[in-house]
Amino acid sequence: MDELIARKGYLAQLAMWREKQMIKVVAGVRRCGKSTLFELYIAALKASGITDEQIISINLEDEDYAELLDHKALYNYVKSHFVEGKWMYVFIDEVQNCPDYEKAVSSLFLKPQVDIYLTGSNAYMLSGELATKLSARYVAIDMLPLSFLEYGEAVAVPDKRERFNLYLNMGAFPYATRFVDNSLAHSQYLEGVYNTVLIKDVMVRKNLSDVTLLKTIVNFLAANVGSPVSAKKIADTMTSSGRPTAVATVEMCLAALTDSYLFYKVQRYDIKGKAHLRSLSKYYICDTGLRNMILGTRGTDIGHQIENMVYLELLRRGYTVNIGKSGRDTEVDFVAVRQSQPEYYQVSASVLDETTLARELAPLNQIRDNYPKHLLTLDDFTLDHNGIRQTNLIDWLLQDS
Repeated sequence: MDELIARKGYLAQLAMWREKQMIKVVAGVRRCGKSTLFELYIAALKASGITDEQIISINLEDEDYAELLDHKALYNYVKSHFVEGKWMYVFIDEVQNCPDYEKAVSSLFLKPQVDIYLTGSNAYMLSGELATKLSARYVAIDMLPLSFLEYGEAVAVPDKRERFNLYLNMGAFPYATRFVDNSLAHSQYLEGVYNTVLIKDVMVRKNLSDVTLLKTIVNFLAANVGSPVSAKKIADTMTSSGRPTAVATVEMCLAALTDSYLFYKVQRYDIKGKAHLRSLSKYYICDTGLRNMILGTRGTDIGHQIENMVYLELLRRGYTVNIGKSGRDTEVDFVAVRQSQPEYYQVSASVLDETTLARELAPLNQIRDNYPKHLLTLDDFTLDHNGIRQTNLIDWLLQDS
């Protein structure tokens, strides 16, 4: 257990729901650390006095449990290990691999003193299968690759800016931190993660067969993180390049890519009108290192990369995030809401140039409420611009909040 990276925030969420009448579902992109989180949590349970016989742990990616890919067999296996009169803690990894798994889970949920924990690599299980059978009886914990704080536990680079550059360029999948000094191994590992997600969580799940089309759409999204995107825009781009593609086909692929947690779709929000807008959304990738691997670039396009990074960090901190429309032709990078309280964020690599500073402050200055307004940059100083707080991005990432 010494080599595992402590995921304190996620562990705290699991502990908060311990022995509550809710199924705990940890969902996120493959290899972001869901199985390891269960290992850490099981160790914490044992440290609190829970015995081995009270813990049932199943990984449905493991051939040792292949016979449990039938929901009746899964149910019978778990039930047969119950110890009468004691709390039972049931952990099932990659539960979506079992067809009709929700039938087994819903039956187990009815038993007394059963605490159920699931992981999954596809968002459809939350909006479709699980929601149908277990509406209002589960809590979803969205998991991402390592935060910059967690990354510091795994990568022993004392200088925070040097460590940040590694984090930005190589990304934050937990196992990938073992290869920060071997770029070839690192790239091969990320390519393996990427191909697994595409095949298992996108193509097989949605019965798609055209891998070339799918990778073309992925490349488009990766190259345009933080830019307005629509299915029609992608279809038109592909058609003009000699590959006629229907909008409906692109929409299906986009839904599959977001369901797999490879990308996150972010809607635009009218701050003054307090309403979501149906026009162009933006997409952010789950990991900047993965983006660099897909595009074959490193250290370029830093503005969009750090914007992507801030979006993911806001999600980690429990915010609901939208793009903010603050004026007729101006946008705030992020409107982040937590506990019904909004905050506004602009992200820029540098605002040392006065014209750039004025451009970044303008959307924030158009917002008339008094909620916190932030400008995050890589400049090495902190300033206050008439109530708008300018903060160094690296220092912000290191805040424990």
